[in-house]
Amino acid sequence: MINNILVKASLRYLKMSPRKVRLVADLVRNMNFIDAKAQLRINPRRASKPILKLLDSAEASAKHNFSLNKEDLSIFELRVDEGPRLKRLFYRSRGRADVKQKRMSHVSLILSNNNIKEETQSTENKAQTKHKSQKNIKDQNLKK
Repeated sequence: MINNILVKASLRYLKMSPRKVRLVADLVRNMNFIDAKAQLRINPRRASKPILKLLDSAEASAKHNFSLNKEDLSIFELRVDEGPRLKRLFYRSRGRADVKQKRMSHVSLILSNNNIKEETQSTENKAQTKHKSQKNIKDQNLKK
C-alpha cells in the first residue's frame, strides 16, 4: 500500500459564522472517514451539511486521483478560518444605525490514508519507550 497520501479539499466563502462551523468541525476532527460521515448525517446543526458535502468532494478526489477506498481514509486536518465580512447597516430607533457584520468561513480539509496515523503513533511510542529507558538508567545510577 502507498504511504503518506494526503488529499486536500477546501470550501471557501461559506456564508456561515466560523464560530458556528467550528462547533461541527470539532466533532469530526481526527475521526475515521466513515464515522465522520455518519456523525454529520445525524447532526442537526446547519453547518453539518456543507462539511458533509466537502467530505464527499474529498472522497471523490481521493478515489479519482489516488484510487483510495473510503475505508482507508481518515481526517488528518480540518481547519475553519475566517473569511471576509459583509458590512450591512442595521437601522435603530432615534435615527441611529448600527453596523451588522455578516461573517463568512473558509474550511480546509486534508484526508489521509490510515497508514500515516499508524506511523505517527509508532514514532510516538518509540520516543516514549526511549524516554522510559533513559529514566530507568538514571534511577539505577542514583540507587548505586
